[in-house]
Amino acid sequence: MRYLKLCSINEAKEIVRKYLDKYKSVEDVDLFNAVGRVLSEDVISDVDIPPFDRSQMDGYAVKAEDTYAADEDNPITLKVIGSLKAGEVKDLEVKNGECVEIATGAGIPKGANAVVMVEYTERLGNHVKIYKAVAPHENIQYCGTDIMSGELILRGGTKLTPRDIGSIAAIGKNKVKVYKKLSFGIISTGNEVVSPGETLGAYKIYDINAYTLGSSILENGWDFKFYGIVGDDKEELKKAIENALKENDIVLLSGGTSAGVGDLTEIAIQELGGEVLIHGIKIKPGKPTIIGVVDDKLVVGLPGYPTSCLIVFDVLFNDEKKTLKAFFPMRHISAKGRTEYLPISLVKSKNGYSSYPITKGSGAITSLSNAEGYVVIEENREILENEEVDVHLLGDIMIGLNIIGSHCIGVDIILKEGGIFAKTINVGSLGGIMAIKRGEADIAGVHLLDDSGEYNIPFIKKYKVKDAVLVRGYIREQGFMFKGDVNSIEDVVKYIKKSKFINRNKGSGTRILFDKFLKEHGIDKDDIDSYNIETKTHSAVAVSIVMGKADIGMGIRTVAEQYGLNFIPVAEEHYDFLIRREKLDDEDVKKFIETLKKVELPFKKPKNCGEIIFEC
Repeated sequence: MRYLKLCSINEAKEIVRKYLDKYKSVEDVDLFNAVGRVLSEDVISDVDIPPFDRSQMDGYAVKAEDTYAADEDNPITLKVIGSLKAGEVKDLEVKNGECVEIATGAGIPKGANAVVMVEYTERLGNHVKIYKAVAPHENIQYCGTDIMSGELILRGGTKLTPRDIGSIAAIGKNKVKVYKKLSFGIISTGNEVVSPGETLGAYKIYDINAYTLGSSILENGWDFKFYGIVGDDKEELKKAIENALKENDIVLLSGGTSAGVGDLTEIAIQELGGEVLIHGIKIKPGKPTIIGVVDDKLVVGLPGYPTSCLIVFDVLFNDEKKTLKAFFPMRHISAKGRTEYLPISLVKSKNGYSSYPITKGSGAITSLSNAEGYVVIEENREILENEEVDVHLLGDIMIGLNIIGSHCIGVDIILKEGGIFAKTINVGSLGGIMAIKRGEADIAGVHLLDDSGEYNIPFIKKYKVKDAVLVRGYIREQGFMFKGDVNSIEDVVKYIKKSKFINRNKGSGTRILFDKFLKEHGIDKDDIDSYNIETKTHSAVAVSIVMGKADIGMGIRTVAEQYGLNFIPVAEEHYDFLIRREKLDDEDVKKFIETLKKVELPFKKPKNCGEIIFEC
């Protein structure tokens, strides 16, 4: 008599996890062989991409203000003082009335803050006519605007795609550390099973499970070898298991697990000197699942029904599976005393996703093909009806939080430590506020200083954001970065009047802080050389100083230290999180806030970190 003691699904998962951890190891692979592999550690850039301010077009590098009066009927004329090709290094500086001929990808010369496309120019000897005005920053890609040094490129655990491989190559790495592939041996069992392509005789069925299991294994970045179909013969089954054990970490069998005379898997494991750890799990479908060990390797007997087979494999081996929230609009009576894994089909609705149960039974092929995921109904639940559920996805559907706003390494740390999947888009603080207002972002990182000295809240009011809350984040240190002999704020005041300054773009939190500094110290911006020469990232400011294009600029301490620059602090700024009110009950948002409160960050945390400080 079988199933005298059914174990819980958590017991079964714990056994499988222990052996998977035992098999886990790391290896270096070159990028040509890395696609589909799983990263064993984070990939962090140690360079800025691009590593310098560069032209996005063929044309002429100019001071944008020189072109404001230019149009088709009244072109302006500038003197061409030289040319730059991609990769060339020349000591050229653009002054008013001058320009430099420039190729796509070439570094922007000193003094220039825009590029006029060649299509809107006419070369006349040492001069060029400009037929179209350009705005500051037009046709320039600034240092670090794509990738900043120190920025997290890919998280450990990521399955690498061709796009990921390109990102890694872009930061100069030709190898990555990945987990070695697990190897599975697959054996199909049963006298009634025949291979696809063969003639289907009376009372026979085609082998489905070998193909779904093999595909799922490959989808996870692992390897498998198929050892064919074995009939209901003990010796034949033992030989197939022996062969598979020699070449693989884990052996999977489909069928041959049910109670009664057809159950040969348990006997085969024991006669091979192994031990049956589990025979019977309190789940539906998949009750007759067997887990055994032979020569310290797992041998897992899965159910024969296709949907049961795939779901039990997913439950046992895909512990990092993705989930999404969906509304369950129907009434379903569950099996009492067993955890049920109910296959569902997803429908995208106006308010998100709805999930519909597939009730044809685990033996139906359409149950397998239509199932985009499953809902777990705990054994103490009997009825599921008109409620939100977690759907465990069987496919590679990219879902998660949308975090749009000002970039900070603190966000990357929170996501990693919290195990939160998210898409992060770095558009600056103001861009994040507008993304929240449009309903595009779930969370926005912001650090905007008002003239009143208050951070963020005045801007939320100014832009009339509705149905959102501001959660207190952490405190970053802003100040001046430079190479020169400057020892105090008083020295800075004197220094910026006689040196080349590199500014940040309008609307950035750093630019607002700098303008406030000028006002407080009675400095006229017109007295600052290159006040209107701007760049869009902290890294770009630092690189401009390192390369000698500027002498001083404002940014955060961590970037100054990264580039070996001197730093004098000006202010501590609040980097907070604007969150759409309707997302506050989202599990990932709640996890984000809880992780923010407890995780160790390279920034100061106020006492009210993680608390709501403003509602609108």
